This record gives sequence, C-alpha cells and structure tokens, in this order.
Amino acid sequence: MSEPEPRSSSGDPYVATGTRVALRRLTYGDAAEFTAAARRSKDLHRPWLFPPLTPDDFAGYARRLIEDPARAGFLVCERPAGRIAGYININNIVHGAFLCGAVGYGAFAHAVGRGLMGEGLRLLVAHAFAASGLGLHRLEANIQPGNTASLGLVRSVGFRLEGYSPDFLYIDGAWRDHERWAITREMTSGPARPA
Repeated sequence: MSEPEPRSSSGDPYVATGTRVALRRLTYGDAAEFTAAARRSKDLHRPWLFPPLTPDDFAGYARRLIEDPARAGFLVCERPAGRIAGYININNIVHGAFLCGAVGYGAFAHAVGRGLMGEGLRLLVAHAFAASGLGLHRLEANIQPGNTASLGLVRSVGFRLEGYSPDFLYIDGAWRDHERWAITREMTSGPARPA
C-alpha cells in the first residue's frame, strides 16, 4: 500500500494533506458546520452512527476528543475550500508497548461515493503511524457486519480482518456483533518500536 506522506506547513491547520482532502484536528469552532452536516446525513448514518446533531451535544463530543489524551478527533476536509466531508476519531489510544488506537469514522452525505473518506483514512493511517504524528503501531476498526460501506472503506485502505466479536458494542438500544479489522505500521511502511 502506498501511503501519502503526512505534511503541513507552518501555520497550516492541516496535519496531513492529500490530493483532494486534508486532515485537521476537530475544534470547538466546528460545531455549526459539523452538526448541520450531521443533520443532513442522519438517514445515511442510521443505524450505524449517531454523531452529535446539536451544538450542546457537539460540545460534549468535542470536549472528549480534544481534552482526553486517549482520544483524537480529526476532520476530513475537501480541498481547497476546507468543507468538512467527514470525520475520523481515534479512541482508546494506548501508549507503551501497545501503541494502538481504535478508529471510528463517518462521511457526510454530500461526500458519499466520491472517494474522499478513503483518501482521508489513508492520511489518518499515515499520520497515526508517523513519529511526527501520533507514533502508533496499530489501528483497529470494529464494524457491524451489515455495514458494507464501512467494510469496503477499511478493505480499500489495507486493513485486514482479524476476527468476529458477538455482542461487542451497545449501539441503538442493543448489543451488536462486530467484525474486527486492523492495520499495523509494518503493513504500510516497515517495523516500528516503542520509544
């Protein structure tokens, strides 16, 4: 898998830039654009995702992603205008010998089918594994078996299927089965060792 190189210039809000999208950290100031896009995408997201739809819900969501060191929130932004196409979060970040995090993501309706999230996820993987980025070794994605779009996305980026977990996550009022997918730095650019 050929990975884009994460890069940004001084003063540039982006942590990684690709051909059609750039990746930047989520901020509190993204509330209006994010929640408006989430409301327009509600039918697309259900029953898989439940992103915040109101400014109050966004405030709590953003606070967790910004202030908790075990989480990181990123926005996939269309170039050159910067319109938010989707989001990718890394949760449960563990350092030390594990160097791992769990990714969750969603596209907004106007970006579906355009390949923007694939490019964004490739940028995220490169940033997560780069020493100048998050310095992780492994990313995991847990996906409900019926979510074919999400399964196709991780496959296209090079994640491998590692297993199946019955009753894995409580979503939309029930415990849902999930497939476990993962990618390691070795799968993209070579071995890594904890610092």
